[in-house]
Amino acid sequence: MQMTARDQTSTKQRISGMVSISVLFLLSTISLDRIAADEAVAIEHPNVIIVMADDLGIGDISPTNPDCKIKTPYLQKMADEGLTFLDAHTPSSVCTPTRYGLLTGRYNWRSRLAKGVLNGTSEHLIPASRPTVGHLMRSAGYHTAMIGKWHLGWDWHKTDGKIDFSKEVKNGPDINGFDEYYAHCGSLDMPPYVWVASGHVTAQPDREEGVTRQEDSYGWYRKGPIGPDFRIEAVLPHLFDKAMAHVKARSTEAASGRPFFLYLALPAPHTPIVPVAPFKGSSGINPYADFVVQVDHHIGQLMKSLKDSGVDDNTLLIFTSDNGCSPEGNFPVLQQHGHDPSAGYRGHKADIYEGGHRVPLIARWPGHIESGRQTKALACLTDVYSTLESVTGQPRQTIGGEDGFSLLPVFNGKASTGRTTLVSHSIGGSFAIRQGPWKLCLSAGSGGWSAPRETEAKKLGMPTMQLFNLDNDPGETNNLLAEKRDIVESLILLLESQVENGRCTPGDSIPNDREVRFRTQ
Repeated sequence: MQMTARDQTSTKQRISGMVSISVLFLLSTISLDRIAADEAVAIEHPNVIIVMADDLGIGDISPTNPDCKIKTPYLQKMADEGLTFLDAHTPSSVCTPTRYGLLTGRYNWRSRLAKGVLNGTSEHLIPASRPTVGHLMRSAGYHTAMIGKWHLGWDWHKTDGKIDFSKEVKNGPDINGFDEYYAHCGSLDMPPYVWVASGHVTAQPDREEGVTRQEDSYGWYRKGPIGPDFRIEAVLPHLFDKAMAHVKARSTEAASGRPFFLYLALPAPHTPIVPVAPFKGSSGINPYADFVVQVDHHIGQLMKSLKDSGVDDNTLLIFTSDNGCSPEGNFPVLQQHGHDPSAGYRGHKADIYEGGHRVPLIARWPGHIESGRQTKALACLTDVYSTLESVTGQPRQTIGGEDGFSLLPVFNGKASTGRTTLVSHSIGGSFAIRQGPWKLCLSAGSGGWSAPRETEAKKLGMPTMQLFNLDNDPGETNNLLAEKRDIVESLILLLESQVENGRCTPGDSIPNDREVRFRTQ
């Protein structure tokens, strides 16, 4: 929803009026006008919580898969009280680049990270000068916080290549717009295993720890330094406890006019897959399914905490995942129980196929989003930036959200956001461009981990591109490359323009951070 110049002027006048009322309040007694003004701000600017699961497939929860064999009643409740997107996508099929896209509203491949992910000791990826949702929400008067899996790099203090955990951690979420953070450096199988709270390690590592695949095919994690307050199996509930405590702590200020923004990035159901009692064995399928059940349970706890803290009616809650399900979930066992984490779509985490990047996306906002709706509007997690820009009434800028369309029109009942194209990216750096039902994969194989992998596909002499019509062939089984050369050429030109313009939205062209090459030959 775009604001007119008159709307923007009106908003500024209202804010100015509220400031004047605030001064009068300090000089006199509480007035009804001030209370009304505070309530107006709270209604106009909701609290916002974004919950991002890790490696959760679109088929792993009932709102996006009617045939789901894993019980997810709390996410179903959230969907029943909100809006479920059925054609929502991550900008990448792996962790780090998707998180970059969510926070910046910009396709990840425009950054210096051309493929793959960062590790636990990587330097920071997002410079302080790059606008993020943290900066955006802070500029709207929000308190901003990040809790959980960061996986975008930060700068450990190193001496002779070795981390000094007693020294300050620099260039973490704090330079990307967050007032405070409590986080782990990367995926939960990546050392070092310590908590960092706004630049400071909470407890120095006192040993090295790890579990091999041979010891536990589900619960393995790489050996590395670990702190005494970091317990692998307790990380998921611990982070939800932190999030719920944060909601409670911010509720008073939120009710009086200063809303909060929380980015809660979960480590689950990514490896190590470590469900705890009473969830261990609860699914009757395998530990992966148990871990999904546990995630769902904690979402229920979080929703209850919103009610208990009195902020539920004015909180926009968004739930999603960073990519499709990983093979670590043990697909053969899941299949034996009739469960498909990709819900019939081809591929999984890391792939350019739909199973790699089509994910759950649920939004709940009481009184603003009609309950129980589903939408087929095309959406990407880069749209979150532009959505929050609209929700907070801020004008569009040249930089920030370059690849995002506001979801607010769909929240309000419309069928589309205006997004008609989507660029997807695999772990190996392969591209896909979609327009309407047509999807062109600029790869010979999956671009990721499923068969055929790229090297094998090339050895077999398979075509270097794949064209699918998702309306007729959602499973991406029939390559129409030879029959539809005109569509292929138009999609290549479309991708070329979006790469060169530095954006997929209207606006001035801006440079990418590197030279971007998308052709396979």
